[in-house]
Amino acid sequence: MALFMALAAVPIIFSVGAGVDYSTANMAKTKLQAVADAAALAAVDHTEISDTAANAQATATTVFNTEVANLRNVTVTGLNVTVTDSNTGRTSVVSYTATKTNAFMSLMGLPTTAISGSATAQAGLSVNINFYLLLDNSPSMNIAATSAGIQTMVNNTAAQGGCAFACHETNPAADNLGNPGGVDNYTLAKNLNVVTRIQNLASATQSLMTTAAATEGSNTSQYQMAIYTFANNGLSTIQTLTSDLTTAKTAAANINVLQVYKNNWLTSTNNNSDMDTNFETAMSQISTIMPNPGLGTPASTPQEVLFIVSDGVDDETNSSSCSKTLSGSNRCQQPFNTTWCTTVKNRGIQIAVLYTEYLPLPTNSWYNNWISPFQNQIGPNLESCASPGMFFSVTTDGDITAAMQALFAQAIATARLTN
Repeated sequence: MALFMALAAVPIIFSVGAGVDYSTANMAKTKLQAVADAAALAAVDHTEISDTAANAQATATTVFNTEVANLRNVTVTGLNVTVTDSNTGRTSVVSYTATKTNAFMSLMGLPTTAISGSATAQAGLSVNINFYLLLDNSPSMNIAATSAGIQTMVNNTAAQGGCAFACHETNPAADNLGNPGGVDNYTLAKNLNVVTRIQNLASATQSLMTTAAATEGSNTSQYQMAIYTFANNGLSTIQTLTSDLTTAKTAAANINVLQVYKNNWLTSTNNNSDMDTNFETAMSQISTIMPNPGLGTPASTPQEVLFIVSDGVDDETNSSSCSKTLSGSNRCQQPFNTTWCTTVKNRGIQIAVLYTEYLPLPTNSWYNNWISPFQNQIGPNLESCASPGMFFSVTTDGDITAAMQALFAQAIATARLTN
């Protein structure tokens, strides 16, 4: 019996020893897996996500090797770290092979136990975007911002037949407006405490700069802003492209309606028949200013977004592309021409459009003759100009600030990497 017990004890001892070695190997794998997890996550954390894939890969490798050095009786025989950026974000994969030294099984010719595993981490990439704001400051954008304000302006401009537009003139006396003190409608609106659409646009743009600064701080992206107004024959620069959004916010306070000399006259020497909204020239000029976009990742150039806010009515000299509503005039009024929108989008630049709806004025003969025939085309034209999902509209009494914020949020949400 003693002999049989001695013979039986040998496999029992080795079985127990194998169990101990297996258990310690599992513990070693658990620790290695935790190290691999930490390394994979290091490549996509809030710091590395704004760096290049190559640098993130180097960081993940360093994290793995540093932590493994603290593990006893473990030898890493193979390590593969890959970090890739795609249209869905960043993916890091850490795979490893290793051996754990055996205490008991080495007596049976098995000095080590093989261990292998992998860890994967994913995160959305930070996307750097340049925004170019193209804001309509033509006289029609200086209508009273609310129904009550419109009625107030109409009630106080009886000599003009009731006018809701706060047109800005340097020589209002020439038009015999009949306003108290001989002031223009712009000053009259201020005196009556009537807030105009262009005032709301200026404050909404300032609020947008604050939101952009807060958003880029929370998601490690960088947003640069440029602000232009358009009227008459092209662009007026409010702020060139800058990453200093505080400076851009200050500059946005200068957004104002186009000032003219008097009715039909842009200046005292330029009778342009109030053709003060040239979309084609503004779009061609800003297309030249905007560079070709990149992926927006840290290793690439920024994405580009053209952000248009307008009531959508072209008012310029007649051309071959004009769909005039009245004959016998060199003046063209028509819905926004989308030709340049196609050109810009074909360059890979996204277009976001906020339509500040052109208010129907059925008591106004000019509106009835010129604008009413194409009123129902204004919104659809602007929507076709916008990239998919990047069109919003706001009516009279609507909140321009909220609409611009929503459009900005949509723009950064749909910012995507392209090959």
